[in-house]
Amino acid sequence: MELDFCKSKKLTKQLKPDSYKSQKSKKQLSEMANFLKVISEKNRLKILRILQKNDFCVCEIWENLNLSQNLVSHHLKVLKDFGLVDSKKEGTRVTYSLNSKNTEKYIKLLSRYI
Repeated sequence: MELDFCKSKKLTKQLKPDSYKSQKSKKQLSEMANFLKVISEKNRLKILRILQKNDFCVCEIWENLNLSQNLVSHHLKVLKDFGLVDSKKEGTRVTYSLNSKNTEKYIKLLSRYI
């Protein structure tokens, strides 16, 4: 027996389709989609997981991922441009860290949609 969810008044009231029409809601939905695109790459998720434990330079990260250094640098740039990762230059060495404030922001936003 199939359920017709479109005819369910209870579900229709819960969905409130008008709630996605405001500019703020559209912006948040767009941000959430972009966040999901950024973290949908498995190596980026691995990098976030590594940085969750400690701050590391590229050489320490790529050794743990068994990837080339330039590929890890590319993923770090994507994460940094999105604001999930911060970097700090110390001489010739660049250390990367998780931007906890922004990651928590996106996790909270995601929990509103799921």
